[in-house]
Amino acid sequence: MASEGLFERLLDMRVGAAALLLFWTLGGGVAAPQSVTQDRRGAEIESTLKRIKLPPGFSIALYALAPRARTLAIGREGKAIFVGAEEKDVYAITPGAKTAAAVERFAPSMPFTMPHGVCFSNDGVLFLVERNRVTRFDDAESKWRDAAANAKVVVKSGDLIPRNEESRGHSSRVCRIGPDGKLYISLGQPHNVAPRDRLPLYNRLGIGGVIRMNLDGTGREVFATGIRNSVGMAFDTDGSLWFTDNQVDSMGDDRPPGEINRADRAGLNFGFPWYGGGHVRTNEYARDEPPKNVVFPVVETAPHAADLGIMFYRGEMFPKEYKGAMFYAQHGSWDRSVPIGARLMVTLAGTTASTPFAEGWNDGSGSYLGRPVDVAELADGSLLVTDDQNGA
Repeated sequence: MASEGLFERLLDMRVGAAALLLFWTLGGGVAAPQSVTQDRRGAEIESTLKRIKLPPGFSIALYALAPRARTLAIGREGKAIFVGAEEKDVYAITPGAKTAAAVERFAPSMPFTMPHGVCFSNDGVLFLVERNRVTRFDDAESKWRDAAANAKVVVKSGDLIPRNEESRGHSSRVCRIGPDGKLYISLGQPHNVAPRDRLPLYNRLGIGGVIRMNLDGTGREVFATGIRNSVGMAFDTDGSLWFTDNQVDSMGDDRPPGEINRADRAGLNFGFPWYGGGHVRTNEYARDEPPKNVVFPVVETAPHAADLGIMFYRGEMFPKEYKGAMFYAQHGSWDRSVPIGARLMVTLAGTTASTPFAEGWNDGSGSYLGRPVDVAELADGSLLVTDDQNGA
């Protein structure tokens, strides 16, 4: 059964306004006119939301349904929210006052392959990064219903990575526009631990790293290396790029840690595959000399919790202690005897400690009630969180 996507909404009662919305996935294809039914399984979803633990003064509620919701791009004009997925569809959400007014399939005539990465430029261009292609849609908020006619491929299929490096695993791209006006894309490498004979190619192309390019696809360069599989990036106000990184499997329940890293300039190496997470060396490279000047994580996270989407809070709705805080979604472990994660975490500005902000999708039964993926801020200061599990 296809997974079901939902938006849920978290309210800060101290200011009486919406504060967090959560996204869940809904099964089945979407036929013309490409709308998604919004009332399926609502009672079950609301029942689950009653179990979510939040800080005092906050609450959470269903906002919308969309198939296999993963990543979020919030339109600057408030006309649309775009949702990337891991299969073949992208969705456009028309925002409403308390719930989504409509959920429709984006560019239904265009075939996509793992259209996971969505991000906006300052001038309203929507970028869509698939497993092995990058497309831009100018004036997407106003023209998304004519998206196919408005599409411009900036990196052709097969040019983002070599076709023989395509993989189902670690191919969920994320993208952001940097303060330099360039397009940044994460490229996960397709192995648990990358083999030695692939490293020269990977380092040259930025596989297992972050690349950047001009918005027309020219000027591609490798921005950072030594990254296993980042599925979350965000720029801070100082221009530095922060990103989550999912670290090596099969090293035990409690090692290695996950990572949140900071890149304040190009050319940094974050240690993989010599390090499996934090300062923990991989078995495969334990006898090899690691590169000089490896950059270690700013925040070490729970082992195998699968840290994904990340953002910095800039709004005014939440209490002042959350200003500048880093929120990130933990999808939940699979490589652990006791599951961990499936929650929204927060690291307050100026600290390196992480605490749960919204939790309860992991009830200790051994299976998840939901699996958060991405988090994004709306203009009113509320948050959207995607969850790709229910009905999967």
